[in-house]
Amino acid sequence: MASPPVIAVVGAGFSGVMTALHLLRDGGAARVILLEWRSPVGLGAAYATHNPSHRLNVRAGNMSAWPDRPGDFTAWMRGQGLDVGPGDFATRGDYGRYLQGLLAEAASGPEAAGRLVIAPDEVVGLEPGGDGWRLTTAMGRPIPANAVVLALGNPPPCRPAGVDDALAASPAYVADPWRWDPKALPPGPVLLLGTGLTMVDVALSLEDALPGRPIIALSRRGLTPREHEGEPPEHPPAAPSSDLSPLGAAAWLRRTAGVHGWRTAVDALRPATQDLWRGWSVARKQAFLRHARPFWDVHRHRLSPEVAARLANLRQASRLKVAAGKIVRLDEGADGRVEGAWRPRGEMDAQPFTVRAVINATGPTGDVARSREPLVLDLIRRGLARPDPLRLGLDVDVDNRLVDVAGAAAASLFAVGPATRGAWWEINAVPDIRGQAARVAKAALAAVR
Repeated sequence: MASPPVIAVVGAGFSGVMTALHLLRDGGAARVILLEWRSPVGLGAAYATHNPSHRLNVRAGNMSAWPDRPGDFTAWMRGQGLDVGPGDFATRGDYGRYLQGLLAEAASGPEAAGRLVIAPDEVVGLEPGGDGWRLTTAMGRPIPANAVVLALGNPPPCRPAGVDDALAASPAYVADPWRWDPKALPPGPVLLLGTGLTMVDVALSLEDALPGRPIIALSRRGLTPREHEGEPPEHPPAAPSSDLSPLGAAAWLRRTAGVHGWRTAVDALRPATQDLWRGWSVARKQAFLRHARPFWDVHRHRLSPEVAARLANLRQASRLKVAAGKIVRLDEGADGRVEGAWRPRGEMDAQPFTVRAVINATGPTGDVARSREPLVLDLIRRGLARPDPLRLGLDVDVDNRLVDVAGAAAASLFAVGPATRGAWWEINAVPDIRGQAARVAKAALAAVR
């Protein structure tokens, strides 16, 4: 009797877990190997937090893991005795427990017997081999697979300008804002580089662990995420045509916001964003990223009312200062302090400052060519993958198959989640990824059959 085909899923955050679950749900006799070197498995960076201040920025009613079971997450919350309705914002820790429960249920169910293997190891290399691929792990063991799905999640942030090698090696600098201990920082003010969602998480973590510590958050424009407000309308406006130019989409947003408010307008545009993005030329996409992206991000990816209220309180109490400008200089002093200077936006003269720590809160790396992930580097070095034209992630075709250096799509090598951002743009939130994971699982199964 022939052995069943093997599909390896690399990464066990939301993208990888949901791809594996769809493979088990619809996969017949295929075996699934889910590889993840981080612990615990099934959470990724987003949901590994235990801080109740870290909340989802999407209402619970739209956070079901299953596209065809929209009430699954809220039903799970009720089953846990948690008073979170469809219009509320659950904690990210609770959502992580929900995902782990789905994975545990699948692993223990009769349909998964002998079909799911969870391997706590890092994949550092990938090459064609046998009837598919041969993965190499950090432990040195080769793993053969007939198809591979890369669910790499959001990459860690790049080192910002102004952080030299000496400061990067100093305990006064935190490179990874998702894996650090606030209580390990020395007393004194802290500089956060970035003012987006990552900054919000870091600021709340600092305030919870060390109340009253002065925090300065700096970015080029000083823009911060806006707040969700009220329930979405029962009958939202229809999405615009998907053939609009960036200027046409902006004009549609202004008109719709004038009638319905900006939140409703942005939400109404969401179903069309992927089609709009794919229809734009590279030059138009570059123009959007250069001029409009910061404004889109803060209006599109909003804060729950609870988080927004806490952030506002920090700012009103002058414990959090948000500034717009550019770092001119950062140097570690002999006493462990960081001496620096920044130039406010629109001004010529730099202003000095002194802090006890600098935290990189710029968010996920926006340039895959600067990736430090061994697997990504190996794929590009071998020519099995290439950056997309904007270098936001890896180049994929319309079926999420990786495109190699010659422009050919691999038959059985796929990517899902943020690694495909260059192709789809809006592919970070659960509502976007859950549909993509189902499609990738279906395509991977077709490839091995």
